Amino acid sequence: MSAASNFLENELLDHVLGENGKNYTPPTNLYLALFTSDGGLETNDSSSQTEISTSGTSYARKDIDVDGSSGAFGNASGGSTSNTQTITFTAASSNWGTVTHVAVMDASSGGNVLFHGAVTTSKTIETGDTFQVSASNLTISLN
Repeated sequence: MSAASNFLENELLDHVLGENGKNYTPPTNLYLALFTSDGGLETNDSSSQTEISTSGTSYARKDIDVDGSSGAFGNASGGSTSNTQTITFTAASSNWGTVTHVAVMDASSGGNVLFHGAVTTSKTIETGDTFQVSASNLTISLN
């Protein structure tokens, strides 16, 4: 995943280059969200996003702990970093559809897209299935 949302790009540019001391405060927790298309991810437009439904499906964004105690991501090198732990979602209690994209979000619901990208292989999640990202398979790049 190498795409930062427009929201995050603007926040970082203002933080580093902006006038009047605008500071970006990173979120305390980050969440991985699953989507069935890339609609609205780049522009952070929630009305166009196709996140898996939380209604009666057992789906919820997965907290990917970034408080430093468990090191969800390794130290960045060469402009990228990867997850250090396997991220496993709860088993689906009904069909979720086909997961084609993921996004790192700054809230457990609502909030802002920070990074987003397509999954390597789309995965249809049916009742009883789980979605999992193995350690080192979620790479975030700024290059």
